[in-house]
Amino acid sequence: MHYVYLIESKQTPRHRYVGLTADLKQRLEDHNSGKSTHTSKFRPWRLVTYVAFSDRIKAESFERYLKSGSGHAFAKRRLW
Repeated sequence: MHYVYLIESKQTPRHRYVGLTADLKQRLEDHNSGKSTHTSKFRPWRLVTYVAFSDRIKAESFERYLKSGSGHAFAKRRLW
């Protein structure tokens, strides 16, 4: 499975991140241990939402959509 996930900083909830992974548990641990340069300064993180896909191409497409302008609006209304 491939997961598109949304995480939010516990310290600063206005900092959010959208990502893609095949191992959701490990990826969240990576974010919280500082292994990701994009998220290390706002840790710890909490998982807000994830969507599972059996097809990696569809997961990548959904992640790109969520990072677009209309995807931000959709996520704000429906996923956060």
